[in-house]
Amino acid sequence: MSTSDLLFSTDHEWVLITGLIARIGITDFAQDALGDVVFVQPATLGQKLGAGDSFSEVESTKSVSDIYAPLGGVVVTVNEALDADPGLVNSDPYGQGWICELEITPDADTSHLMTGDAYAIFVAG
Repeated sequence: MSTSDLLFSTDHEWVLITGLIARIGITDFAQDALGDVVFVQPATLGQKLGAGDSFSEVESTKSVSDIYAPLGGVVVTVNEALDADPGLVNSDPYGQGWICELEITPDADTSHLMTGDAYAIFVAG
């Protein structure tokens, strides 16, 4: 997947919006800072989230980090592949390492999210 299709949060989550489904994961920058991911707490199916709500945790050999919803919505899918292989977050953060999908409203506000180019500038400091 091309990162040009993604939007990014200042908390280092990415989101891919397809219709009313928003797929969410952590960025390559975030997974690199975390180190080897050993566990991903799945989001709760059916949970209603507001933008900025914590919905998951990623545990690595270095630390545990909360994952925040870049958009509000209802959790409709979790990536069950992470149960068996949490390292997908490291090896394929923008592909098979996604964390969950939310159903969002048609008028979901994305104005606070960054394009890939803007995110690259953000992480460069």
